Amino acid sequence: MRSILVAAAVGLIVSILLTPLAIRAFRRQGMGQEIRDDGPESHLSKKGTPTMGGTVIVGATVLGYVGAHLVFVGQSGWGFTATGLLLLFLLVGMGTVGFLDDYLKIRHRRSLGLNKTAKLVGQLLIGVTFAVLAINFPRDGVTPASTTVSYVRDIAPLALGPIAFVILAYLFIAGFSNAVNLTDGLDGLAAGSSAMVLASYVVISFWQFTHDCANELIEGCYTVRDPLDITLIAASGMGACLGFLWWNTSPARIFMGDTGSLALGGLIAGLAIVTRTELLLVVLGGLFVAVTLSVVIQVAFFRATRRRVFRMAPLHHHFELAGWTESTVIVRFWLVTGMAVAFGLGLFYADWLSFVGL
Repeated sequence: MRSILVAAAVGLIVSILLTPLAIRAFRRQGMGQEIRDDGPESHLSKKGTPTMGGTVIVGATVLGYVGAHLVFVGQSGWGFTATGLLLLFLLVGMGTVGFLDDYLKIRHRRSLGLNKTAKLVGQLLIGVTFAVLAINFPRDGVTPASTTVSYVRDIAPLALGPIAFVILAYLFIAGFSNAVNLTDGLDGLAAGSSAMVLASYVVISFWQFTHDCANELIEGCYTVRDPLDITLIAASGMGACLGFLWWNTSPARIFMGDTGSLALGGLIAGLAIVTRTELLLVVLGGLFVAVTLSVVIQVAFFRATRRRVFRMAPLHHHFELAGWTESTVIVRFWLVTGMAVAFGLGLFYADWLSFVGL
C-alpha cells in the first residue's frame, strides 16, 4: 500500500512543480496553441497559450513509477515487471506520436499537425508492438495480456487467436487515444476525467492484487500478471493528471496537447487490456465514448442528409453553443465521468460478489 501512495505522491509533486517551469519554457520558445477556425469564438482568446504540457504528465508518470520502485528497492519479490514496462512503453510511445503532432502545429502555425495517415501509422506501430509483446513474457503461464475478449474478466467463449487479438488491441488503443484527444477541448476536461478513470484502475488493479489467483486459489480470484505494478502505473498517472490539472483548470495556463491526450488514452486502454477489463472500460470511460460517438454521428448524419444533429461536435462544443458557460460544461462532464466510474466499479464489485455468493 505504501508503494502506491509513493507512486501517486511522486507523480503529483513532480507534475505540480514542473508544470510552471514548462509554462515558462514553452512561452519563451513561442510554443503556443493554435485554435481551430471553425471552433467556438470564445476559444479564440486562448490562442498562444503554451501547449505540449503532456510532456510533464508523461514524465511525472514515469518518475512516479520508477520512484516507487527505488524507494522500496531490495525488498523480496520487488522489481520492474514486463507488464509495467509495457504500459510505460505504450504511454511514452503514444505521447511521442502526439508530440510530433503538436510540434508540427506550432512549427507551421496551424491547428492541424500530422496528417491522418501519419498519425494512424504512428498509432499502428506503437499499438501493434504493445499487443504483440503483451501476449509474450509468460510468468507461471500468465502473460500481460490475454487473447480472450474481457469484460470484468476473460469471457471464455470469446477467445481469439493471436492475430485477431493484435488487431482488436490496436483498434482499442487507437480508439481510446483518439477519444481522449477529442475530449481535450476545454480547460481541464480531459485531465480531470482521465484522473478519475485512472483512479478507478488503481482500485481495480489493487483489488486484483489482493485477490490474485497466483497467491491464493479462492472463488472469484483474478488471473492477472503483475497486478501491483499495474496499480503503481495507474496511481502515478492519476497523480500526474491531478498535478497538471492545478495549472490546466479554467482559465488554463497550459494545455496538454496531443502529447498528453494520446498518451493518456493509450495508457487507459493498456490498463484495460492488462487487467482483463476491456469492455468495462466502455462504462468507466463513458464520457470519452459519448464524445467520440457525437463526432461519428455528426459526420455520418451530415454526409447522409447534409444536416447536423449537434450544433457542433465534439459534444462539449454543442453545449457551449447552447449557452452553457465553459466552466459549467466542464464540471457537469466531470460529474458524468464520476457517475460512470462509480457505476463501472459497481459492476466490477458485483461480479466478485457473484462468486462469493453475497
